[in-house]
Amino acid sequence: MVTSPAASRRSSWAGRNYTLLTAAAIITNLGGHGALIAAAFAVLDAGGDGGDVGLVAAARTLPLVLFLLIGGAVADRLPRHRVMVAANSLNCVSQAAFAVVVLAGDPQLWQMLLLAALGGTGQAFFGPASEGMLLSSVSGEQAGRAFALYRMAMQGAGLGGAALGGLMVAMIGPGWVLAVDAVAFAAAGALRAFLDVSHIPPRAPGGGLLADLRDGWREFTGRPWLWSIVAQFSVVVAVVGAAESVFGPLVAEDELGGAGPWGLALGAFGAGTVCGALLMTRWKPRRLLLAGTLCVFPLAAPSAALAVPLSVAGLAAVLFVSGVAIEVFGVSWMTAMHQEIPEEKLSRVAAYDWFGSIAMVPLATALAGPAEQAIGRSPSLWGCAVLVVVVTAAVLFVPDVRNLTRRTKEVAASQGPTAQGPTSPGPQGAGVQETVSLEKPSA
Repeated sequence: MVTSPAASRRSSWAGRNYTLLTAAAIITNLGGHGALIAAAFAVLDAGGDGGDVGLVAAARTLPLVLFLLIGGAVADRLPRHRVMVAANSLNCVSQAAFAVVVLAGDPQLWQMLLLAALGGTGQAFFGPASEGMLLSSVSGEQAGRAFALYRMAMQGAGLGGAALGGLMVAMIGPGWVLAVDAVAFAAAGALRAFLDVSHIPPRAPGGGLLADLRDGWREFTGRPWLWSIVAQFSVVVAVVGAAESVFGPLVAEDELGGAGPWGLALGAFGAGTVCGALLMTRWKPRRLLLAGTLCVFPLAAPSAALAVPLSVAGLAAVLFVSGVAIEVFGVSWMTAMHQEIPEEKLSRVAAYDWFGSIAMVPLATALAGPAEQAIGRSPSLWGCAVLVVVVTAAVLFVPDVRNLTRRTKEVAASQGPTAQGPTSPGPQGAGVQETVSLEKPSA
């Protein structure tokens, strides 16, 4: 067999699927991070207030909550790359339509709500398929490094996308940024169409969709470290999401100078995630989840910084540190999932993970505006910060969170074969095992 020079230069774990997934993630993150800023300022430019921004954010997340579990079951039944391409196509169409109504002038709130909901529906099917595909495309003891490099590329693109998106919104308006995101979805979907799923064993005939969901639920609830951290993130993601998608643009508009400075501050977060991912290419904490959970505490700091509010430079510094911290958690979480969850259940478990993590986001974003009116913006943001600290401290009382250990050849040999637990096959079906999600960062 002849090996191409490009293939020979790649590490053994960086196969064709890994390369395609990384390239596609770079493209979508370049467009997507700018589009989030653009959507918020499109609402404000149309005469909306904080409540309207929260409603659009909630409209994007509500279908994600409703369809995630179905998306996970579908992704474990059908070829995952086809699910990803179909979802990217829906996102492309919805963002293109969003761009058209904004560029045409006088976009209506109901139009923005509908198009945001279509985008969330696409993400509900894309997320579990993407995470399952990534986790099954890497093998060996270098899996954690592969995840870190993937996330570094993805977050680096997010850094550029947020900074460039904020500047583009300020210079040429949000409609064009949304149009760029539509093109990015089309390009990424084209790359994902070439993913190879031949290494994934065909599913044996069995029950229907409900049976698959019950099987995934048993896998999810049978692991205390899994459900407890997902419960933690149901609160963390909700309050951080409300702070970033609703309060952040409002503070930027009133105190920091608008979309440009806010985009630069979010760019600092992206820079932190790149540095955090780079750190995790070298650092392999033995107690995966303990190290990761300790790094969730800094996620309280951005809400506190917005509550003060700090200057753009101070806010950027806080966001940089929180970006480093979330990547330590993200890589540790992906490594634990890769190590502990069987390949044929990856997308379903990922769907329960995503579902639990974002279930409260629509409520939090929808209530952000009313909370500001009832108790004020600053007290609302301080409340977000306190909630992050409280739930993160609580999850440290779960023994499995403190004690789950990275599996190495030496550990496996000393524990014997019965201690191995389920592992997911690598690209050629070898049983070994490294996350987005989400944001938990998404893939």
